[in-house]
Amino acid sequence: MSMDPISDMLTVIRNGVKARLYSVEIPASKVKAEIARVMKDAGYIADYVVTTALPRKIVVTLKYTDKAVSAITELKRVSKPGLRKYASVGQIPAVLDGMGLAVISTSKGIMSGQEAKKARLGGEIICTVA
Repeated sequence: MSMDPISDMLTVIRNGVKARLYSVEIPASKVKAEIARVMKDAGYIADYVVTTALPRKIVVTLKYTDKAVSAITELKRVSKPGLRKYASVGQIPAVLDGMGLAVISTSKGIMSGQEAKKARLGGEIICTVA
């Protein structure tokens, strides 16, 4: 059993990108599915599917260009179980000067940093994607 399942999810995706895999499987949870949804909406992964068979898994289809270059160059966990990182609306980081993605857990659910700024919400910075 893992102490930080979100960090494990990010590591599986990072390793899949390094190995140039088409897709990776992750043990399912609602939070992980929401993080995958935000990454798909931002265009960093091609698709994700939550399987119904037990044990439930999230199958993440990774996204590559025609020359096999991944859409994800960096995937970093910011808030950890031992040290949580919170940000108000004005403190939400601009990853790669706005070209990257910050995944934020707010009171209205998990969303990208840009969506959180538009909704005027702060929250816990889960991870950054570049």
